[in-house]
Amino acid sequence: MAGSGADLQLFTGGANVPLAVEVAEYLGIPVGGLELKRFADGEVRVMVTESVRGHDCFVVQPTSRPVNENLMELLVIIDALRRASARRITAVVPYYGYARQDRKFRGREPITAKLVANLLTVAGVDRVVTMDLHAGQIQGFFDIPVDHLTAAPLLAGYFRQKGLEDIVVVSPDVGGVARARGLAERLGAPLAIVDKRRPEPNVAEVMNVIGRVTGKVAIIMDDIVDTGGTLVESAAALRDRGAKAVYACCTHAILSGDGPRRIQESVLEELVITNTIDQRGRLGPKLKVISVAPLLGEAIRRIHSDLSVSELFQ
Repeated sequence: MAGSGADLQLFTGGANVPLAVEVAEYLGIPVGGLELKRFADGEVRVMVTESVRGHDCFVVQPTSRPVNENLMELLVIIDALRRASARRITAVVPYYGYARQDRKFRGREPITAKLVANLLTVAGVDRVVTMDLHAGQIQGFFDIPVDHLTAAPLLAGYFRQKGLEDIVVVSPDVGGVARARGLAERLGAPLAIVDKRRPEPNVAEVMNVIGRVTGKVAIIMDDIVDTGGTLVESAAALRDRGAKAVYACCTHAILSGDGPRRIQESVLEELVITNTIDQRGRLGPKLKVISVAPLLGEAIRRIHSDLSVSELFQ
């Protein structure tokens, strides 16, 4: 193991350079030297421009849009560090792409979240740090240590500072109840659930709202917002059932296609997100971004020093 006796180095691919720079600033170190280029046919070319021999290396790279490009960058960077004799390599993957493909819903479907875990392991990574996995059991897809961080304390702190009253935390589906309950407990608020069905991917139909929302400020809690369709429909259903205001929060804002426009035109007061995915040039007045850099930076510091990471959330 690396531990405090090895030098700490932080590298990044192209997926979210601003986040990596923030993490480096928190740690008080520069971002490591890395040349990242493409051959004419699109192949990834990586060159580590400083010595990593015997060092404790961390690579910050969410596998967000374009997912396959960023995933391949991460794998090639890991391979480059391994061949350059890094003592330990930790992949810091704030957003874990393919996490929604964590099981077989029908016959002859892949479990791509497991495939990605295999790819990272075979590439040579020793440890993974990630945030708010779509399904917690993905940690079990790895045969190496996984530190699963959560943005819930940051999101709860934001809403506490707003001083909202008569809050109810809402899960947008039954599968997210545990996640929403965690936020509700932090805010001392009751819980409600949106009952919906999903006839096909990225399409949801709200059927009912379970729990009291009339006259309350509703806060919808989810891990991912992709097209925004589910979130917008849920917010409209809550207002129709008497909620006096609707806020929402999520860790990973993918915001595909018309997602940003859909959010701006919705009844939502505000959507609070984190910067696990780079949002430069895609923000609007209803989007509030909270940085996870201090959380990631502290987790990296603790891993490097062989200290407990779970104490961050106690």
